[in-house]
Amino acid sequence: MATDRPFSPATPIAIIGMACRFPGAVTSPAALWELLRRGGDAIVEVPRDRWDVDALFDPDPDAPGRLYTRWGGFLDDIDRFDAGFFGIAPVEAIQMDPQQRLLLEVGWEALERAGLDVDALAGSSTGVYVGISSFEYGVRLLAAGRGTEIDAYTATGVSTSVAAGRIAYAFGLQGPTLAVDTACSSSLVAVHLACQSLGLGQCDLALAGGVNLMLSPESTIGMCRLHTLSPDGRCRTFSAQANGYVRAEGCGVVLLKRLADAVRDGNPVLAVIRGSAVNQDGLSNGLTAPNPAAQEAVIRQALAAGRVDPTTITYVEAHGTGTPLGDPIELEALGAVFASGRRSDDPLWVGAIKSNLGHAEAAAGVAGLIKTVLMLQHGEIPANLHCAERTPMVKWERLRLAVPDGLRPWPEARQRLVGLSSFGFSGTNAHLVVEAAPPAQTAVVDRPTASLLVLSARSEPALKALADTQAAQLARAGGPALATVAATLGRSRTHHAERLTVVARSPEEAATRLRAWTAGEASPGLLHGTASPGRSRRVAFVFPGQGGQWVAMGRALLAEAAVFREVIEACDTAMRPYADWRLVEVLRGEGPAADLTRVDVVQPAIFAMQVGLAALWRSYGVTPAAVVGHSMGEIAAAHVAGALSLDEACRTAVLRSRVARQASGRGR
Repeated sequence: MATDRPFSPATPIAIIGMACRFPGAVTSPAALWELLRRGGDAIVEVPRDRWDVDALFDPDPDAPGRLYTRWGGFLDDIDRFDAGFFGIAPVEAIQMDPQQRLLLEVGWEALERAGLDVDALAGSSTGVYVGISSFEYGVRLLAAGRGTEIDAYTATGVSTSVAAGRIAYAFGLQGPTLAVDTACSSSLVAVHLACQSLGLGQCDLALAGGVNLMLSPESTIGMCRLHTLSPDGRCRTFSAQANGYVRAEGCGVVLLKRLADAVRDGNPVLAVIRGSAVNQDGLSNGLTAPNPAAQEAVIRQALAAGRVDPTTITYVEAHGTGTPLGDPIELEALGAVFASGRRSDDPLWVGAIKSNLGHAEAAAGVAGLIKTVLMLQHGEIPANLHCAERTPMVKWERLRLAVPDGLRPWPEARQRLVGLSSFGFSGTNAHLVVEAAPPAQTAVVDRPTASLLVLSARSEPALKALADTQAAQLARAGGPALATVAATLGRSRTHHAERLTVVARSPEEAATRLRAWTAGEASPGLLHGTASPGRSRRVAFVFPGQGGQWVAMGRALLAEAAVFREVIEACDTAMRPYADWRLVEVLRGEGPAADLTRVDVVQPAIFAMQVGLAALWRSYGVTPAAVVGHSMGEIAAAHVAGALSLDEACRTAVLRSRVARQASGRGR
């Protein structure tokens, strides 16, 4: 395993990447935050390509075979899928449930957003945990063909288990892989199981999330018979006018890693899962009815798992479906856990993303989790929509609860800790405690030098689309430094056959050159080409001898490259017993030996530069398949190849150069 620390189910888990598709043209976490921040409502009338709502609509809630609602939260373009990107033949893609296609795309994107090379994960102990409940595509496919449409790909295409297994297969992942169906809590249970697996050392990295699509009206008709849906299609969470929920689609995936390992490996930490828990309603007043005691218990279990004091929680992203029965029960459970010790002027804020997107069912929990991470990152609490008048079924003051009616800054002096609930109508409940990420340790700073941006895709049209997207991001004010973008594109992406490189000194210049290429215009600093498929690109490091040195040749790298500086400082320490000069001073152009006129100074200095540069290239992901050296470079090559330790190589370099100086002196 990747850690030598003792494993524990209470291990803090870092969220290092996330990706999503949600209603309202939301194709990224940034787009979701924009929707939430402006209080957007993504509910629309049922699209014509799903079912004929006019033919099925009847305002009578008891009309058999009919729908009393015309509304839902729907994704765009679910029929579009780049099968070739994942190595899937068109004939197989047709048989694949679009939920499987979405999970592949969003899972890949979550890995890329974390800055990981997907190809490099092949064979790794990476787990996959997918919440999925809907199987409408299979029913629709089989019903339409009456058996004639069944082929060799049908079984795998419609199986919910393959929704998880296909991700592991496509990316070559070999950790625990499973699909989870606990109805509306499926994706949050999947996240909990992934956290447990990481904590117990069963995997070192985990993709977790959920998906939900509505492809036929039958499931909605069934919900209408239960009288659980809102006739006017709005989740009025915690409102006096709550009248049911509205069904919605979505897909969300988070990438999880043990916090200590993420910090060690320099991964981006978006937020930290401090604790999680899952339980069951058991016997309540109905199979699908909530159990307040069970809800209270699962929250307390998650807090205990994370060793978190309830009074430190500022906000709870609630299950909050907007039903007259469920909301008051959930509020009472929240009050039972969080009210004690909380002042009336410091209430627990509660809200639900369902008021914006609708109820994404198997993907609802991960939707709430991604919203939670975004809130923690931005330090703001979005409005809970459609709640002008709070439900009178609970005593709000007694419960110490409040609902945000607009965008609010995070309360001052408050730790950024959030609770997150998801309850399945099967009775399975889940709760997470999520904390803001620790402060970043380092940052890339732009300097007035050129940066090299490397973009790649599997086809030229895809590369042009990527270039357009990247240009728009670079042109956006307040974006990351150009050096950060260049480092991420070069070191933290899977590189495909179609490639484009751009040399630029500013984000604006890079954006201009990218747009010029997509428009077919000539521009300096651009190179486009296609890598030969299957051709091995092996790298050799060549270490020359004396002659290429100059005064202060290591000054800039010592100041700007931490990896290089660490190696030089280690060489300086190793050389000190044998030299009457300081390596660090020489490379900075300081001290009596800085003029590099002494052979016993210049040769060890060149050796150290070569070893430091080799370490720097390796930190960029460039690893040599072979090394070769000449004269002094032979010692550097032997060390980089592992034949000599650093102490042995430094001693050899200094003593050899001393002999060379003595020989040179006799020659004169």
